[in-house]
Amino acid sequence: MIEEVYIITAHAKNQGQDFIPVHIFPIRFNVKRSVDYLGKLTKDDEQLKDFASHLEDAFNYFEKHKQLPIITVSDKGEYYVNDAPDKKTMYAVAETRPIPKKKNVQHRTRTITGLVESVHQWPKYPGGGEEFLKYLDKLGKEMREYLPKGTRKAFVQLEFIVDKDGVPVNFKVIRGGVNEDFNDELISKLEATMATWEPAMLNDKPVPKKMVQTVTIEIPEPMEM
Repeated sequence: MIEEVYIITAHAKNQGQDFIPVHIFPIRFNVKRSVDYLGKLTKDDEQLKDFASHLEDAFNYFEKHKQLPIITVSDKGEYYVNDAPDKKTMYAVAETRPIPKKKNVQHRTRTITGLVESVHQWPKYPGGGEEFLKYLDKLGKEMREYLPKGTRKAFVQLEFIVDKDGVPVNFKVIRGGVNEDFNDELISKLEATMATWEPAMLNDKPVPKKMVQTVTIEIPEPMEM
């Protein structure tokens, strides 16, 4: 089984997916005998029982939606599954810090023609992958103030296109956005600050290429004095 996971992960990496989450569960939570067995193992350990409950939330979410859930982390380091179904402990979206309302936000969109799946050379960010990671880290720090209160970490998955002139356009939050204002703020920052790329190449000609990238937004734990 682990060999299959490795092969699928390697294939996803080769296709340009940098963030590859892997969810592993101790049991199938839709099998009563397995649930009863896990209940016996955790009955005397409240912390382990609570952790198993959140794993069940994630399992139920995937069974219902057939997509990976969004996981957030509380101030205490506890994991919560956004929109977990049929659980009293469903994660409630917390009050967010106010973001100035924007009217008629016009994002940088283009009608793209000639979008391809396979290329001879992927788009290159100025300075290479290391500089791109530095840029994403800086962006994540700038977005900290927009996290919901009580949430210390979020993973926001983005989709955008590096057009054949290297300009990044058509930004879209596909998973993990807090709300519409949060998404607008993040996309506005991306449009204002992301540099022009060296475009993808196919048969020695520049072509537009779709990119998927995850931005990690995390508030660091306060230092103990």
